[in-house]
Amino acid sequence: MNVKIFIVGAPKAGTTSLHHYLNEHPDVLMSEEKEPDYFSNKELSDQGLYYGTSQIDNEEKYHNLFKNKKNEQILGEASVSYLFYPEVPQRIKNYNPEAKIIIMLRNPVDRAFSHYLMDYRLGLTSESFDDIFKKKSELKFQQYFVLGNYSSQIINYFNVFGKENIHIILYSDFKKNTPLELEKVFDFLSLNTNYSIDFNKVHNSFSMPKNNIVRKIYSIIWLRKVLVTLVPFSFISLIKSILFNKENKPKLSVEVRNSVSLYFEKDIEILEKLLSINLEKWKK
Repeated sequence: MNVKIFIVGAPKAGTTSLHHYLNEHPDVLMSEEKEPDYFSNKELSDQGLYYGTSQIDNEEKYHNLFKNKKNEQILGEASVSYLFYPEVPQRIKNYNPEAKIIIMLRNPVDRAFSHYLMDYRLGLTSESFDDIFKKKSELKFQQYFVLGNYSSQIINYFNVFGKENIHIILYSDFKKNTPLELEKVFDFLSLNTNYSIDFNKVHNSFSMPKNNIVRKIYSIIWLRKVLVTLVPFSFISLIKSILFNKENKPKLSVEVRNSVSLYFEKDIEILEKLLSINLEKWKK
């Protein structure tokens, strides 16, 4: 029982949706837990980035996430931490030399702000996005900004797996024409491309706590895990609809966006040459 499909990142670039869409294909079984982080366990532990969640730190736990495997299903998982840490590609290669890698990339400024909003919603940060960017010294700067320097991360995977075993998706293309991009993924994985997927369900949609009290309660990780385990999904959805607003996302000021864009400018140029694509929209 070896996992073959690895959606390795980037964070906040559509990986949750792709995980669920792939799981709808009858020939694929994605892990029960969306982000097992098995191959990045050491780095996440060292940096204290588990936020109190349980760790998949051995192969038995890892393979237990696929206990419902049927017949000849291909196994897959999505852990966005795998893209950033340089030792992970070789670990995956050692585990399964025939692994197929999927990398989803998003405008690094938008990705950074989306990641920040997620952590703010979870109660993991109360600082402003701009202050974290200016300090450039904390773990949060790594999570929101350094993770967006994609070129070296992709080179690591190219060097280990070769370009032919890596499929790259731009978030903007995925949002614009999800069926087409998913068809490309199916083709990359040699799956039946005629299988119909339900695209009506929205995965990982944006919402914010209605007040700071809700935000504080929601930041208690163990409580969220207990609720997810014991309470029916329909009831959790009802609670979220009462306590959270599905409002429009906050927007970056032009000044902050321009400052952050300059930080990513050089890496974007390297990425354009590396992937032979035009990313002019990312520079604006």
